[in-house]
Amino acid sequence: MEWIKDGNLDFLKKRKIEAREEAQKSVAEIIAKVKSDGDQALLDYTRQFDGIGLASILASEADKNEAVRHVPEPVLAAIKQAAKNIYAFHKKQMPKSWTEPAEQGVVLGQKVTPLDSVGVYVPGGTACYPSSVLMGAIPALVAGVKRVVLVSPPQKNGRIADGVFAAANEIGIDEIYQVGGAQAIAALAYGTESIRPVDKIVGPGNLYVMLAKKQVFGDVAIDSLAGPSEIAIVADEASDPAWIAADLLSQAEHDRLSMPILVTVSEAFGKQVEQEVMKQLKDLPRTDIASESVNRQGKIILVSGLSEAAQVINSIAPEHLELATGDPHALLPLIRHAGAIFLGKYSSEPVGDYFAGPNHIIPTNGSARYASPLGVESFIKRSSIIEYSNDALQANGQAIAAFARFEGLEGHARAVEKRMEGAVVHG
Repeated sequence: MEWIKDGNLDFLKKRKIEAREEAQKSVAEIIAKVKSDGDQALLDYTRQFDGIGLASILASEADKNEAVRHVPEPVLAAIKQAAKNIYAFHKKQMPKSWTEPAEQGVVLGQKVTPLDSVGVYVPGGTACYPSSVLMGAIPALVAGVKRVVLVSPPQKNGRIADGVFAAANEIGIDEIYQVGGAQAIAALAYGTESIRPVDKIVGPGNLYVMLAKKQVFGDVAIDSLAGPSEIAIVADEASDPAWIAADLLSQAEHDRLSMPILVTVSEAFGKQVEQEVMKQLKDLPRTDIASESVNRQGKIILVSGLSEAAQVINSIAPEHLELATGDPHALLPLIRHAGAIFLGKYSSEPVGDYFAGPNHIIPTNGSARYASPLGVESFIKRSSIIEYSNDALQANGQAIAAFARFEGLEGHARAVEKRMEGAVVHG
């Protein structure tokens, strides 16, 4: 891990992953092919990229039932309880429609309406992510979205990962398609013979998924352009170095580009954590991925005090932030930019990834400066409500017309004046 003792955070300038022109061109070609050839393009790309020949993109009931039978009972129980926790948390986020009367018969308000349809992308490949099913779909269901579609690449056995099916079954998602990559994003955005298009696409994915979401944005809404996972931990001697090392590795094992960062006031403690990281890497199943992440992206930042620690964190704006200090609540008010904040030495990041209830689809690459985790508000839209009585229009019409004419919009002014008693209307 790289040590930073002089406050130089220039590494943040290199955090964003720039896609090569060839990758962007390849994604554009995939999208165009799906738009023109529909299901056949999806089948062809699944054979080309995943090495699997499918008879149908749509997951069958037999596959769903068979998959659930392969998931161990303790895991099914964990999925069930996690779903309850996630539902409970997100129900508290639900905004409401409202109207409010004002003077002279004016009524103002907002109407909250859920989106009609949403596509949830669940990654496949090197791991199985039933947690992404719960985190992507439950807020949409709480918001009232009627059609929630799931897409995920098939495994080597020719079907979606068993755990993904189990999670979808637990929350009642039954429109599931066995397709991944940029082609899945294109299908959700533009539709094929089997897949009707959706209004919004959410969920993490690899570089090609991210580029596809970027290219279809505008024709369809997206949640974000997610980058590699990242964790920053502010810790001192109040925490166990082995625990902190394990938390850093929990994110390093995600991706070779993941960024694990320790911020500490104690050089001795930092060295203990660094030693533990190297020790624990030896028997970590995904050690190749985690080692590259630690060696290329890992940082230990030495600060003079907790005030400087907060400044560093606000500059990083990390996806995940652990405040594992003696008094994390004292540090919390100083934190302005972080996706999810874990307080205290027992609040390990995986608690939030899987179980606690808040969403684990969180802004990355510093976008926590202006963005929020996925939530119910991600799946609703607001319409403004404006009702003016005759008295209100008579009282305010001249001001409105004057404003419109100042902007050079005579038609706007006349639209108001035609309704005003005694007004001189031009034209």
